[in-house]
Amino acid sequence: MAPTPAYALIATDLDGTLLRGDDTVSDRSLAALARAARAGARHLVVTGRPAPRVRPLLDRLGCTGLAVCGQGAQVYDAGTGRLLWSVRLDRELAETALGKIEAEVGEVYAAVDQDGVDGLTLIEPGYRMPHPTLPAVRVGRRDELWCQPISKVLLRHAVLSDDELAAVARAVVGSLATVTMSGPGTVELQPSGVTKATGLALAAERLGIGAGRVLAFGDMPNDVPMLVWAGHGVAMADAHPELKAVADEITLSNEDDGVAVVLERLFPAG
Repeated sequence: MAPTPAYALIATDLDGTLLRGDDTVSDRSLAALARAARAGARHLVVTGRPAPRVRPLLDRLGCTGLAVCGQGAQVYDAGTGRLLWSVRLDRELAETALGKIEAEVGEVYAAVDQDGVDGLTLIEPGYRMPHPTLPAVRVGRRDELWCQPISKVLLRHAVLSDDELAAVARAVVGSLATVTMSGPGTVELQPSGVTKATGLALAAERLGIGAGRVLAFGDMPNDVPMLVWAGHGVAMADAHPELKAVADEITLSNEDDGVAVVLERLFPAG
């Protein structure tokens, strides 16, 4: 009888972690995930991207199970194309939070991810998408961002760094929303109390897997709750210092197949 793998669930962030800069997954990473699957471990994508923006990638990866999307606000079933769980960000609270931030730092540029499996990403004038390959719809005025229910707000500032903007936002937003930073040019407001860890915990519970048997990979501050929750947390070589500070292990960068390096060690051939 084959031994039970130490980790039953492999939770990977996408951008800066499993994905290379060109939005592809290397053959080595795919082979390592396949080897882990043969040993009995499941792979779960845990991403800040909303479900509509991650579906094509899940198709390319051959994922037919669960995925945690929208910074933990959505648990998506790739097999059925349905959201099993989703949390919306109250639009009035989002507007209030934006007002508090702009009162401190001046004008910010905003975008929103609409809720639902077919939700759009809307961007107001002046907002620049951090991932130009991801589709977005430009609107003429900010109030058009709130035309449909949303899962999160994305923010940029003309001068402040991501760390500076996130720090101000956390200081003034309080309990109106959870503030996180998920990548270059990506400071976000999501429903209060919602993190990648809450979404991952829901998905893991549905799969009957406890936190101690979860192996998690990430690169940015939005991955901190996930790595703290998981049994073993791995940060990429070029991860944000906040994530490295809580990681159990630091691997190579996404461009150097850091996820595969760890999986090859933990799930040896044969």
